[in-house]
Amino acid sequence: MVSTLPEPAASPAEPDAAKRILPANPKMAGIVALAFTAVLYLVELVDVVTPGNLDQGGIHSRSLSGLEGVIWAPLLHNGWSHLFGNTLPVLIFAFLAMAAGIGQWVAVTATIWIISGLGVWLTGPSLAVTVGASGLAFGWLAYLLVRGLFNRSPGQIGVSLVLLFIWGGMLWGVLPGNPAVSWQGHLFGALAGILAAWVATKTGKSKAKKVTAAGLDG
Repeated sequence: MVSTLPEPAASPAEPDAAKRILPANPKMAGIVALAFTAVLYLVELVDVVTPGNLDQGGIHSRSLSGLEGVIWAPLLHNGWSHLFGNTLPVLIFAFLAMAAGIGQWVAVTATIWIISGLGVWLTGPSLAVTVGASGLAFGWLAYLLVRGLFNRSPGQIGVSLVLLFIWGGMLWGVLPGNPAVSWQGHLFGALAGILAAWVATKTGKSKAKKVTAAGLDG
């Protein structure tokens, strides 16, 4: 005898996944954030102890040969002090940005990585090489600041206000100032973070509707 069983209903918590404040698996998110930061330190160590100047692999603005620097620039830093300054924001923002899952974090990070790098390549100063993970940090911060507004989530908005209070001074970095600091990377990183939050919200709402529809059909 063959029986037909109904498909299991979708988890009712799934539509709210986009409104999480902290990662569902904080241990895994912490490991990923620490691992990424460890890679930054390993790259800087290699740069210090080897004769080659890895920083030349950064973004050379409007140079076709320097376009590949878009891929490598966030992994490179201009000395330990530069890396130390980026470490805490990278750790905290990367961890919090995994609230909706590692997969979405990868997509958000890739969006920020590419757009901020291309922005620097198009608008950065001539005869200069741009390196550093601060474009990512600005992107993650902007993503965290606006995701609550897009998701209409009081909890996420509350977190964004705390982040704004602690790191709001960073936002001045999107304006021209110190010629040794790439405000272009900060600006395009922040814009990419806002775009990523908007896209993630649209995608999350679309998935939630499909889950709800599947539950009703079941």
